Amino acid sequence: MTPEEVMHEVRRIEITTRHLVRDMVAGVYSSAFRGRGVEFAEVREYQAGDDVRIIDWNVTARLGSTYVKRYLEERELTVRFLVDFSASKQFGSRRRTKGDLATEVCAVLALAAANNNDQVGALFFTDRIEQMVPARKGRRHVLRIVSDLLSFQPAGTGTDLAAALSYLEPILRRRSVLFVVSDFMTSGYDAELGRLARKHDVVAVQLVDPRERELPDAGLVTLRDPESGAWRYVDTGSEALRSAFRGRMAEFDAELERRLRERGADLLRLETDRSYAEPLLAFFRRRERMLWR
Repeated sequence: MTPEEVMHEVRRIEITTRHLVRDMVAGVYSSAFRGRGVEFAEVREYQAGDDVRIIDWNVTARLGSTYVKRYLEERELTVRFLVDFSASKQFGSRRRTKGDLATEVCAVLALAAANNNDQVGALFFTDRIEQMVPARKGRRHVLRIVSDLLSFQPAGTGTDLAAALSYLEPILRRRSVLFVVSDFMTSGYDAELGRLARKHDVVAVQLVDPRERELPDAGLVTLRDPESGAWRYVDTGSEALRSAFRGRMAEFDAELERRLRERGADLLRLETDRSYAEPLLAFFRRRERMLWR
């Protein structure tokens, strides 16, 4: 993209996501991270008008009258995006590529954070650390990150998520919300992810394309791994092969969910051929319910 095309695309994303950003800030963005971004202070007796979701049921049962939890809320969050820029980012079908989806979702989340007066930063990675954007406040800073997401050309093609997580760990001095944006078609990062999730609020944003879940019936085709560059012949006309492929991908998704859950990270799965607005809002509403229980 030329600089003019990048600026035009930044403006388009800003305009088309405006209503979603507004809905998130007005509704579920802040409360979805409450409980992770606040410090417990004390309990006190229930007063008329208190939110029933902050009732401390254990203390209430023990003392025989209703008590609520009082929190000292942090003034701001630090939100960071760890974005996979490997070659598979260019893979996509129908509506958009994984890279297009990553850019728009990061833009929505970052603009919501900026409107909430939070700091926003980013780290781009492949099989190496590509670019680090320090966390700062402000809409102009967020739009610079969106511009970088659109225009950045990585040096690497592979994926080393473990190295990226390790690089980020000493940088995150205060508790942060970390969105890890990738297709997660890699391995060997569990320990690093677990260490970060113990100290920070980690959300894995899995980017999925339908062609990775369902092989087309196209006969004998040659497929190339965009990251390794390896080629192989595949007979997509075989129903047995297509069925086995579907099963393997279902197992991959289930295993990813299990590993993230065991390490204390959350999962947001988004698909390139569908709108991300409803899954995104549903994710935040679910988090809000969980944190306020």
